[in-house]
Amino acid sequence: MSNQPLSLDTALASFDALWSPRIVARVNDYDVRVAKVEGEHVWHAHDTTDEFFLVLDGQLRLSLREAAGERTVVLERGSVFTVPRGTEHRPSAPGGASILMFEPSGTPTVGDRHEEVPGHVDVTTGHALDV
Repeated sequence: MSNQPLSLDTALASFDALWSPRIVARVNDYDVRVAKVEGEHVWHAHDTTDEFFLVLDGQLRLSLREAAGERTVVLERGSVFTVPRGTEHRPSAPGGASILMFEPSGTPTVGDRHEEVPGHVDVTTGHALDV
């Protein structure tokens, strides 16, 4: 990690892969990740951690399976939302979006429980940023 300021626009311009986050910073034991997303991700849950989303550009939809039933939260540019630990969710961005996520280092992008992962989905815990 650099000890210099980093432009998120520069970070996002450095890669094209979808659903493949880049680690732009670390805060204590947490990664700050940015990702380009389009279409649907997979249903998944993180059993031991919440997942924070900030929409940098575009629109992100988070489908949630909760005790009261299924619902979808729509996040516009500049909106934030935290998915509580253990909640099954599926992010999607029909028109494409850029997002920032804040989660413990090593957290897999498909959570601890997930459906079959399509080949185009990167299942890593975030890539180092190459700027």
